[in-house]
Amino acid sequence: MDQHPVIAAFLRAMRPPGENTVDTAHDLSTLRVTGNGALPSVYPVTELAVATIATAAHALSDYMGQQFGHAPQVTIDRRLASFWFASTLRPQGWQPPSVRDPITGDYATRDGWIRVHANAPHHRDAALAVLGCSPEQSAVSQAISRYQARELEDMLVAAGACAAAMRTPQEWADHPQGKAVAAEPVFAVQRYPARSSSRPQPASHNTAPDETDGMLAPAGTALSNSPFGDYRHLDKPVDLVTPDRPLAGLRVLDLTRVLAGPVCTRFLAGYGAQILRIDPPFWNEPGLEPEMTLGKRCASLDLRIPSHMAQLRSLLADADVLVHGYRPDALARLGLGEAERQAIRPGLIDVCLDAYGWTGPWQHRRGFDSLVQMSCGIAWAGMAGADGRTKDGLASHTRTQASPPAPLPLQALDHATGYLMAAAVLRALSEQMGTECGCVTRLSLARTACLLMSQPAQAADGLAPESEDDWAQISEATSWGPAYRLKPPCIIDDVPLYWDSPATALRTHAPTWQSQP
Repeated sequence: MDQHPVIAAFLRAMRPPGENTVDTAHDLSTLRVTGNGALPSVYPVTELAVATIATAAHALSDYMGQQFGHAPQVTIDRRLASFWFASTLRPQGWQPPSVRDPITGDYATRDGWIRVHANAPHHRDAALAVLGCSPEQSAVSQAISRYQARELEDMLVAAGACAAAMRTPQEWADHPQGKAVAAEPVFAVQRYPARSSSRPQPASHNTAPDETDGMLAPAGTALSNSPFGDYRHLDKPVDLVTPDRPLAGLRVLDLTRVLAGPVCTRFLAGYGAQILRIDPPFWNEPGLEPEMTLGKRCASLDLRIPSHMAQLRSLLADADVLVHGYRPDALARLGLGEAERQAIRPGLIDVCLDAYGWTGPWQHRRGFDSLVQMSCGIAWAGMAGADGRTKDGLASHTRTQASPPAPLPLQALDHATGYLMAAAVLRALSEQMGTECGCVTRLSLARTACLLMSQPAQAADGLAPESEDDWAQISEATSWGPAYRLKPPCIIDDVPLYWDSPATALRTHAPTWQSQP
């Protein structure tokens, strides 16, 4: 690790609150980083990818150490980690639709730049209502050019649209929300006393893993019995998971959408967790479903209907983990506030995500990765770096339409936060084996951005181009057609990463838990 000081710094910052440097030293000594090159960026995006994937993998390794008496070593391929932060799916003979609405994009204003995020129809409609124009990019551009950036940002946000004016890093540091986010931990953890036992003692047996190529399960592979699911309803233990499927039977209720939450649950599914994703009937993300529904069951409930809300509560009562990306007050308005969730399922592991942090004046603001990059100064820093200006924003606050915003080369905040969410789930599982308490962990895209911006970019060669040698050998029969996946970016010794089902369309399954074999 001596050649990776930025990765080491990220790993130290990603330790949970209260853990000491001995634990950090453990992570550094048991992590192998392979490969060369880095993504082009004014910030160390490849190093962030390595560190966040490693944090999730180490959390699983530590959990296995408690469960089976041995914590396997972790290896991260920095080149594959960089690729996984973009996309993993390689369709054969078909292409998924675009993830972006035609009017989503960056627009010049009278005094700077603003980004409008209109991929969801209701966000698109809200933006067009404020702008009073037709849904063509040229018309939107002309309408926006009449406004000042922050004036229009306020108008769009107030109308329920999603938008962000471009700020410099220094302007964000001086902003009340920037100050609030900087004061938050990467993992904000709150624990709830347990009311009933729901976790077994560590297992003593050891089983050799199945041979896989790191993708779909081989024919005939079955889920192992697990310490989760039905165990909590029994008075005596059942057979426990095997080391090759350490999360088999773990029930994860997934209420997340684009994009960090689905990254989290995809990682958990790859080690055997049962993921039940619930979407409202009106929600669609056709460009992302083939990428993100791998290994998951996808169902639908309309929480405006009382019987559907009752069904969600029943699913929650039988869940081990809840992962959600609603704004801080959204579930509470539905009668599912934090305390209510713990009452429905005592001992629940509850991991939640929002865009702009959990404190400060913007804590309820809608946001996405690309918007947070505009707000916190990342897009400005990329532009300034391309122009030869200082990326910290201290040397120049000049606004110019000549140079457009230059965000990160991919949605690194989403992907990084997703792996940190997976780490939060796994750390809570480890803690529950000793305490059996409930746990709520909060993360945000803006806090992940703060973490990324805390470290300098590293001089490195570019990444070698992708080839078919980077693909797993097993083809995936998705709902849209055959495809290959990239090989996994992380190797946990003797713990294969693969998925028990291919990617499927939303609303394919019934909103029920699968019974364990």
